[in-house]
Amino acid sequence: MKDRVKIGIIGLAGRGYNMMKWIFMPMKDDGVDIVAVCDLLIDRAEKAADTVEESGAERPFTTTDYNELLSLEGLDAVYIAVSWEAHVEIAVAAMKAGVYVGLEAGGAYSLDDCYKLVHTYEETGTELMFMENCCYGKRELMALNMARQGVFGEIMHCNGAYCHDLRKEVTEGLENGHYRLRNYIYRNCENYPTHEIGPIAKLLNINNGNRFLTLSSFSSRAKGMHEYTVKTKGADHPLAKVDFAQGDVVTTVITCAGGQTVCITLETCLPRGYSRRFEVHGTKGMYMEDNDSIFIDGNEEHQKNEWNWKPMWGNAEKFEEEYLHPLWKSGKTENDMHGGIDHLTVYAFINAVKTGTHAPIDVYDAATYMSISVLSEESIALGGAPVAIPDFTAGRWTERVDIADNEYTLDNLDIGKDLYHIDKK
Repeated sequence: MKDRVKIGIIGLAGRGYNMMKWIFMPMKDDGVDIVAVCDLLIDRAEKAADTVEESGAERPFTTTDYNELLSLEGLDAVYIAVSWEAHVEIAVAAMKAGVYVGLEAGGAYSLDDCYKLVHTYEETGTELMFMENCCYGKRELMALNMARQGVFGEIMHCNGAYCHDLRKEVTEGLENGHYRLRNYIYRNCENYPTHEIGPIAKLLNINNGNRFLTLSSFSSRAKGMHEYTVKTKGADHPLAKVDFAQGDVVTTVITCAGGQTVCITLETCLPRGYSRRFEVHGTKGMYMEDNDSIFIDGNEEHQKNEWNWKPMWGNAEKFEEEYLHPLWKSGKTENDMHGGIDHLTVYAFINAVKTGTHAPIDVYDAATYMSISVLSEESIALGGAPVAIPDFTAGRWTERVDIADNEYTLDNLDIGKDLYHIDKK
């Protein structure tokens, strides 16, 4: 076990810089040393190095070439927060260099990209953790805990969404060089599936006793980005003449080997409040994120309010004493952007690096979650036709043993559990 971890940060725009400053830097007392920073823009890299140095730590090595960073002697891990198109290239290079990878969330552009991650891991043995922070959300983890304890019965269906008004961020892409703009101009797909699917996949034991089989995706027409551009920037703005490909609302239905269904929704081009619309539906009860409520079959109070549920909104808080996940009682979620989930995700990552153990959200999860983007693009182009979701574990999902076995695990550790009620006598 390592006492200290030497980490490099690659990608220092908004997400990378903020994670470095507010999450990684304060973890110095937890054994984290930022020894290198990298960005294509040298001014970003230098700003990051200045920030680390001003905190009293040693100034990190600064470069615009990620290969230089990966070649540093003694580098233990790297956190990658670059544009989506560069995720796989840099992650593969890091694994080949023997550096433990923390890869930020994003969608894939091809199945080949997903297989590159998996095959590189299997060839090198270098671990990769997919940094999908919503897997460590307060309610997501509580629902996971309740599901593991059988409170919801057998899980039959889950909903998830990424509902986030991104019109300003996307339409300012020419000025700030944001990679999202390219995606919204040229692609129509479920472009950011991981917030939606990550917590659901862990709850349904995907890649660990269960797997996704097929998906069908449907898209509304694209209208919101154009209207917003004309309204805020004028009809003469270059983007006002662009036909955005990305549909305003994309709905994807997924089937599972265990018989469950999943529905996820991307809605980022229209005016709205933020929601991940996380829901769990089981034979004994359900959880609904938007009104933060839990319904349990046979609960007298719940049954009494069945036809007038509004007074029960917010009742999930009553279940915290018994079912709040231990990680949310650990004190590791305080003073954090995104309400605590970034800290937990990074703690899980650093713990894995220190102990040299398997990542709680691993390379097979990364490939599975990321593949939804490219597969949804294909399905939409085919009018919503079902497309097969690859099994990136190559059949090992039925009895996997190489899963994280520590306090940060999100997997079902009861590998022998009969999920499909098969009579083995």
